Amino acid sequence: MATLQQQAHALIQTYYDTFNSGDREAFLALLTEDVVHDINQGGVETGRAAFRAFLERMDRCYREQVCDLVVFAAEDGMRGAAEFYIEGEYLATDEGLPPAAGQRYRLRVGAFFDLQDGKVRRVTNYYNLEEWLRQVGAV
Repeated sequence: MATLQQQAHALIQTYYDTFNSGDREAFLALLTEDVVHDINQGGVETGRAAFRAFLERMDRCYREQVCDLVVFAAEDGMRGAAEFYIEGEYLATDEGLPPAAGQRYRLRVGAFFDLQDGKVRRVTNYYNLEEWLRQVGAV
């Protein structure tokens, strides 16, 4: 039987594998109903419905894949982290950001998780927005 740490590691790995697959319903099923999403240099959104709206906006404006993923999990299985690169293409102008013209980018990202009952309860993402702006030609 897998340890709590192994289960947490597997959940976070599945989170990113499912993100990369594009199956948004399967991805959302990995989240608690009251999931907390700390958005990079942005606000905090609560609930699976808010996360769904966030994904819809992201899918409209960006095409992204997680690469070079490394997952960490606490021994008690309650928290975890991941470091990876996000490789993407800026497809449609996102509100408050520079115009999109198919620019490609590659950014290092860190993410932190709270886990509960085999689901993601909180996810916090961090990346360098200034570097993204430079890569899409806005700086």
